[in-house]
Amino acid sequence: MILVVNAGSSSIKIAVFDDGLGERLSGIADGIGGSGRLRIGDMSEAREFADHDSALRALLSGLDQAGYPLSRLRAAAHRVVHGGTEITAPVRITPEAVAAIDRCAALAPLHNPHNLAAIETLTRLAPDLPQTASFDTAFHATNPEVALRYALPPEAEARGIRRYGFHGTSYASVVRTLPGIAGTPLPARLLAFHLGNGASICAIRDGRSVATTMGYSPLGGLTMGTRTGEIDGNAVLRLAEENGIAATHELLNKKSGLRGLSGGMSDMRALQEAGSPEARFAIDHFCYWAVRHGGSLVAAMEGLDAVAFTGGIGENAAPIRGRIMAGFGWLGLEADGEANAGGGPRLHAADSAIAAWIVPAQEERMIAADALSLLGPPAP
Repeated sequence: MILVVNAGSSSIKIAVFDDGLGERLSGIADGIGGSGRLRIGDMSEAREFADHDSALRALLSGLDQAGYPLSRLRAAAHRVVHGGTEITAPVRITPEAVAAIDRCAALAPLHNPHNLAAIETLTRLAPDLPQTASFDTAFHATNPEVALRYALPPEAEARGIRRYGFHGTSYASVVRTLPGIAGTPLPARLLAFHLGNGASICAIRDGRSVATTMGYSPLGGLTMGTRTGEIDGNAVLRLAEENGIAATHELLNKKSGLRGLSGGMSDMRALQEAGSPEARFAIDHFCYWAVRHGGSLVAAMEGLDAVAFTGGIGENAAPIRGRIMAGFGWLGLEADGEANAGGGPRLHAADSAIAAWIVPAQEERMIAADALSLLGPPAP
């Protein structure tokens, strides 16, 4: 059994997978730092979690009661947001790996410390349990250097100011699972849309990321639920001068995007139901920039063979998928409207020059697969 751990800023999600990558049980502890809730399978109860350590201990106790004690696990596999330039593939947790994750904490201060806290808690509770880590940034390490560097002097680059890209585990999962969904080999030039509250696109050439929309942080690129997406640096400087750093950080990351454009709504379902002029404009903005950025990534691949949609919006919002696919009609993508309305997985018409698919998000399963690959076959 593999325990997958995804520690966020105010919650910890877990899932248990068998060696065939079948999910056996999942759970979450949310509201860390105050009044929260513990869910394990069908069990749900209000709990108080003082910190991430107490939240993870509560989850492990719940797993034990459900028949999955630590002694049944082959490994714990962690989602870690940032590996920087040091870690560009899944790794076994060692003191050296922990030190590298810690060095990247300045690049992901809201995430890496919590990821490390979960690793350290499990190390204390089960020192002999192997642990692994998969990194959101790692999939994009195959981008050419010209795509990763900002046009900054070397001293800024040396401080880690460069493009990294995110949602890498999601894109790795798309590469792994799309052939099984389509019944064909992976397309040579695949444009993958991870659309949710956080949103990005990845140009995947022969299974490898060659360009992506997010950059130094998850703020860049597409219009998102509460993030601005792309914005001119001088506009940010003016906001910071007039409003202060903290207020500007809050504005760009939590009060902008769909929420800022619509007057308060960041959920795509709510926007579609609202039908107000502001809601319609927010949706227009989301779709326009998805197509515009997507066109840039098609250029990076020198063409397009297929499109894949994943994430909450990508998998569930047929009108959004339809508008994005229409934006690539000039390349020969012809959508099957009935198939799109029905939820796919095939979205393209029979005579379309470009294929289009829905690929369900399976990030936790991908992290478990990474762990199994690192561990090798079980002992006989």
